[in-house]
Amino acid sequence: MKLNELADNPGATKKQKRVARGPGSGKGKTAGRGIKGQKSRSGVAIGGYEGGQMPLYRRLPKRGFTKPNKLHYAVVNLGLIEKFIAAGKLDAKAEITEDAIIAAGLTKNKLDGIRVLAKGEIKTKVNLSVSGASAMAVEAVEKAAGKVTFLARVAAAAE
Repeated sequence: MKLNELADNPGATKKQKRVARGPGSGKGKTAGRGIKGQKSRSGVAIGGYEGGQMPLYRRLPKRGFTKPNKLHYAVVNLGLIEKFIAAGKLDAKAEITEDAIIAAGLTKNKLDGIRVLAKGEIKTKVNLSVSGASAMAVEAVEKAAGKVTFLARVAAAAE
């Protein structure tokens, strides 16, 4: 193989559209910008400009707050846990930990922990060990003679 034989894979590159190169190109003369006006000139940034009037985004007050250290939980529903136990992907006799849930494929990763919600129903007796669970989920597991254990939250590195 020589340098002059190197080439991209077919379809890897796309030819650039050349504007203002004559009428035969289909984008000649005004280069697709129309005739006159602010948008036909170069160096235009219209964005939120309202002709000198105070723009809407500056007239309205700022609202709300985004917590910088908010925790994001991976959500798992009770109905899915029951389904995975029935399929044999989770062992109901052993304690179901967050690592077991990930290994079974219920969720891809645990983010800041796994939280169990009460969607669906559970009939199997299970021992869950997770970061969090809704009150209804805990009630449903206990109704099926199971138990939910909450893991101690590890302080995030940012805190």
